[in-house]
Amino acid sequence: MKIKLVKSLIGAKKDQIATAYALGLKKIGDVTEQPDNASTKGKVAKIIHLIEVEA
Repeated sequence: MKIKLVKSLIGAKKDQIATAYALGLKKIGDVTEQPDNASTKGKVAKIIHLIEVEA
């Protein structure tokens, strides 16, 4: 699954910022390819308001 950071991490909670970094997202526009598994889906659910997801 492709994940793109579309909103700033400024103002986000520390755990949400850590989750974004764990997915490889550091600044707006960053895109990462992640495996479609339960672990990734949990991370996506935590920061869904900051990202766009393509299956």
